[in-house]
Amino acid sequence: MAKKKSRESLVVASKIKAYIKSKKMMTSAESLEAISDKVYDLLDAAIVRTKGNKRSTVKAQDL
Repeated sequence: MAKKKSRESLVVASKIKAYIKSKKMMTSAESLEAISDKVYDLLDAAIVRTKGNKRSTVKAQDL
């Protein structure tokens, strides 16, 4: 399997860890990268929808 190109994290690790800890759970290092990947996917889909609607501003409705 090819290794993914490393991307900058789009999440604040301390905030995610604190939230998960508040639910009496622990956070693995891999989960932070996976969450950031999900955010990239969400934003990419929103950008496609925005362009499809002939706009240049991503709005909440695009998410």
